[in-house]
Amino acid sequence: MSRADDAVHGSAEVRYFSSDSDIVRRSQLSEADAKECVQVMEALHEWQEASRALSEASKRYMKLNDSDMRAIRMMIRAKKQGQLVTPKDIARAVGISSASTTKLVDRLVEGGHLVRLPHPNDRRTTCIEVTEQTRRSAEDTIGRQHARRFTAAASLSSDERVAVIRFLKAMVEADEPQAELSGHI
Repeated sequence: MSRADDAVHGSAEVRYFSSDSDIVRRSQLSEADAKECVQVMEALHEWQEASRALSEASKRYMKLNDSDMRAIRMMIRAKKQGQLVTPKDIARAVGISSASTTKLVDRLVEGGHLVRLPHPNDRRTTCIEVTEQTRRSAEDTIGRQHARRFTAAASLSSDERVAVIRFLKAMVEADEPQAELSGHI
């Protein structure tokens, strides 16, 4: 029996909410609708797990941590757009302090992932660029995965894409911190 079958037959339903839960409003849903909602949540969970596994594999392959990967992705995008990247840009994009940025850049330069170049207009700072080898490695791993995701999106009809967009935006909104959570997390 698949996870989707488990969800329909009730075993995965407990994972998300029980039938007597007062947190989830089910009264307007038929039993079939409630089971489909559980299947959607299970499919979303499976995608999150697959995405997390891919991210972990990419980090291991490139021998990088989350901050390193975010910085490299940001620098690759900036380069494609013809933008220069400074340590301040990295700090802002990754959400780390200037001291942490210095350590990150030092580590990635030492690992052969980045190079420092003189800034063309400001002698007080440097530009940071991703090496060609690291850019190729990122494209071979993350880039190919994004291409497969784009292909999956392209296989949907326009109405299906609109529904997916609406759903994902609702999920983002649902995950935004609520006032009642601020003291509990």
